[in-house]
Amino acid sequence: MAPGGARRVRRARRRVRGALPAGERARSAEDWWWDRLAPSGSGFHLLQADSMLLVLPGAGPARARAHRRAARRAQPLPPTGARAAAAKARPRPAPTTAPAPPQGPDPGWGDRIPLEILLQIFGLLVAADGPMPFLGRAARVCRRWHEAASQPALWHTVTLSPPLAGRSTKGGAKAEKKLLASLEWLMPNRFSQLQRLTLIHWKSQVHPVLKLVSESCPRLTFLKLSDCHGVTADTLVTLARACPQLHSLDVQHSMVESTAVVNFLEEVGPRMRKLWLTYGSQTTAILGALLGGCCPQLQLLEVSTGIHQNNTPLQLPLETLQRGCPQLQVLRLLNLIWLPKPVGRAATPGPGFPRLQELCLAGSTCSFVSNEALSRLLRGSPGLRLLDLRGCARVTPVGLHDLPCQELEQLYLGLYGMSDRLTLAKEGSPLLTHKWCHTLRELDLSGQCFSEKDLEQALAAFSGAPGGSPPALCSLNLRGTRVTPSTVSSVISSCPGLRYLNLESCRCLPRGLKRAYRGPEEVQGCLEQLLTCPPSPS
Repeated sequence: MAPGGARRVRRARRRVRGALPAGERARSAEDWWWDRLAPSGSGFHLLQADSMLLVLPGAGPARARAHRRAARRAQPLPPTGARAAAAKARPRPAPTTAPAPPQGPDPGWGDRIPLEILLQIFGLLVAADGPMPFLGRAARVCRRWHEAASQPALWHTVTLSPPLAGRSTKGGAKAEKKLLASLEWLMPNRFSQLQRLTLIHWKSQVHPVLKLVSESCPRLTFLKLSDCHGVTADTLVTLARACPQLHSLDVQHSMVESTAVVNFLEEVGPRMRKLWLTYGSQTTAILGALLGGCCPQLQLLEVSTGIHQNNTPLQLPLETLQRGCPQLQVLRLLNLIWLPKPVGRAATPGPGFPRLQELCLAGSTCSFVSNEALSRLLRGSPGLRLLDLRGCARVTPVGLHDLPCQELEQLYLGLYGMSDRLTLAKEGSPLLTHKWCHTLRELDLSGQCFSEKDLEQALAAFSGAPGGSPPALCSLNLRGTRVTPSTVSSVISSCPGLRYLNLESCRCLPRGLKRAYRGPEEVQGCLEQLLTCPPSPS
């Protein structure tokens, strides 16, 4: 063979040896590494990262689009003529519509709720938790919610307090001015239908705030000032004239001059319904205005001591108060040293409070309330429902039995912190329970020194309720009394509606039972323990 022919043969052999099959002609370097390092069925797969290939265990993701394109290119192509004929002969598929995307949450569902429905829902939430912070947050959801949260009808009860925690006096005044600047827009745009307003911890800007209220809130009915300073007489009088429906004022724990309150009461006059006061040196002038009859329709009067105890006795002419406030329904003289003003021998008895339903004379200090004072106070009050005499150690069961009220539901006679118990009554508790066993729902005898036999007879009245119906008793406080296990078992068995039972510090009970029981399950558990525990030696 000629040298040239031999060279041609060797070149052909090299071309045949180096030629690739048709399926491998388009393989890329990535495919080569894929099959070499992670072949199919090996349990590994490749993951391409920055400048590296990672071999990871487990089934890998599907091949990339480049791999699928390379596989299509590797398939042999038919001749040009045959390919055109096949394309003409192949029937065209019918056009298909793309599948609808899966239905997800509609971002505009809040806009399709009717405004009336939103107002009703927001009204229920505001009635339960107040307008803030709910309405402020709801206004940021969407335009429809913002429109609903901006309705003045929802802003009927508002509490305003500047952020004073950890601030100095200068910082507190600055915070009040900042909040006042916001109120200048909120009052006419949000608070136009405001009915109840509470101001807390306003020291320097209470006058401008009340001025804004008088200009923008004509429907105001209740105003509470707690720990507020600088309230003037002109401010309250202007507010009373601008708000014809204002009938309740609470100035407890605030520095308000007596002349301001007196002028306000005289301006409001017959429409005044509720008044809360803190007893101090200026309270006498305010009570004098009430005794003079400036508020004949007053229904609630509460006078209590402030944070600092006031040891000055309060002398209150009962008969004059009954004539000045004949419509009184709630009277609370809390934690006061109250001395009823004595009456002369020729004085006529007072008309009483015919509509009185609640009387609270509770106190932690020395009390001078006696049977005679209580009889004068409750004269002509047959509809009394609540009587709170906690700390009134001079009142006896005999004096309570002679009261004209027949439908008493809540009776509190607990003695807390009494050091001298030698003068307390040791008997007479059956007079109370036998008179009101059919109506009493709450009874507090804590600290009373009634004997074991006396308490047994008193609580036995709940076993034989008239008419065969179960007693209405649901709360019983026997803390520190000499009640026995058999008496407790009897009262629990007779009162299926009992929800609260306090047996703390009861010396006649076993040690494991001296605690407070809350809820019907705990009360029934106490009964089971009493029935299973062995009787203690007498």
